[in-house]
Amino acid sequence: MTTEQMMKCIRECLECMKKCNQCYDACMHEEEVNPMTDCIRLTRDCADACVLAAQFMTRNSEHLKEACALCADICERCAEECRNHAYEHCQACAEACEACAKKCREMAAA
Repeated sequence: MTTEQMMKCIRECLECMKKCNQCYDACMHEEEVNPMTDCIRLTRDCADACVLAAQFMTRNSEHLKEACALCADICERCAEECRNHAYEHCQACAEACEACAKKCREMAAA
């Protein structure tokens, strides 16, 4: 994996973290919060996984492939959950999660 490919993955992770945090905040303010419980939990986990993967990549950790694989798994699950909700913030989060999962899978396979 080249430095440029790693930087693209880090950017995707940070963008996904941002969208997950925005989705989390918006979900907390929906009129009906109970149906959003899984989405709220997953966006938090996903944001944290994205930060972890980005940190591992920036310091070239020996565990960066495992961190990226975990991040991809959580991003895929988060995207799946967000796609169940018609809210704009959920759809934007799902798109960011899908993009991040793709880059993290590439990084984990490198």
